[in-house]
Amino acid sequence: MTDNKDEVKDFLMSRRAKVTPEQAGLESFGERRVPGLRREEVAVLAGVSLEYYTRLERGNIHGASESVVGAVASALHLNDVEREYLFDLARTAPKLGKKRPAPAPNGVRVSVQRVLDNMATPAIVHNANQDLVAANLIGRALYAPIFDSSDRPNIARFVFLDPRAQTFYRDWALARRTVAATIRLEAGRNPLNADLTALIGELSTRSPRFRNDWVRQDVHEHRSGVKSFQHPDVGVVEAAFDVFEMPGQDGLQIVTYSAPPGTATAEKFEMLASWFSPERDATDGAPSVERAPQDGLR
Repeated sequence: MTDNKDEVKDFLMSRRAKVTPEQAGLESFGERRVPGLRREEVAVLAGVSLEYYTRLERGNIHGASESVVGAVASALHLNDVEREYLFDLARTAPKLGKKRPAPAPNGVRVSVQRVLDNMATPAIVHNANQDLVAANLIGRALYAPIFDSSDRPNIARFVFLDPRAQTFYRDWALARRTVAATIRLEAGRNPLNADLTALIGELSTRSPRFRNDWVRQDVHEHRSGVKSFQHPDVGVVEAAFDVFEMPGQDGLQIVTYSAPPGTATAEKFEMLASWFSPERDATDGAPSVERAPQDGLR
């Protein structure tokens, strides 16, 4: 990705279309040709000239000060994640064409894998490109359909390209929109990520669903919440998830899944742990997986 002008333009226009004059505290006169605010109204709310805001909305965000970007974000009623995304677009614009960033990590440190292996709840690790690069045994069991889908499993490819995703995620539409919005946020943070750019191009070419979700211009950052799966071996699993940044390895995130003791999901986690135990004889008819290598999944 060598230029983020289109990302800036599409994002600002889409957010402007979502804010009504009433929401902005403005009086509305006459019929509007397009939904949302007019450019001149955003300019007034942000305290900049119409010419300057027009330049920003055309993608020329290079050199915009933090105060101006913040004022535009406030005028457009951006939430925290959208605000961060806009600042990322402004921050990375001047650096285009300069030193390319290091590729996304494709594994974890041995010490981190030990921690994962000693956790009693499912845990997975993914990089900025949505590649699953590590997991503990229960995490592999929970995400078995994704790990089984490829030698290098990728959450986004599974969600948009694998038919099993439609049943694995009980709310597949939400899963799709969330993944697309998460990728857009990362693309704004790191526009020179060639692997992510290639992934976006691949999904845009192969998945009409991705194209529809991508044009929504939504951005999202996974932090915590509840996910609901239809697991092929144990049925419905509803678990709280929490996301932790990996210290010392930029772009890696640990995602853990938990459920209150005594609940159906907690019991199913125990079943998965037992069924996928390396000591379990694969000939007894139970599912089986190989233990992840200690230096992460390759």
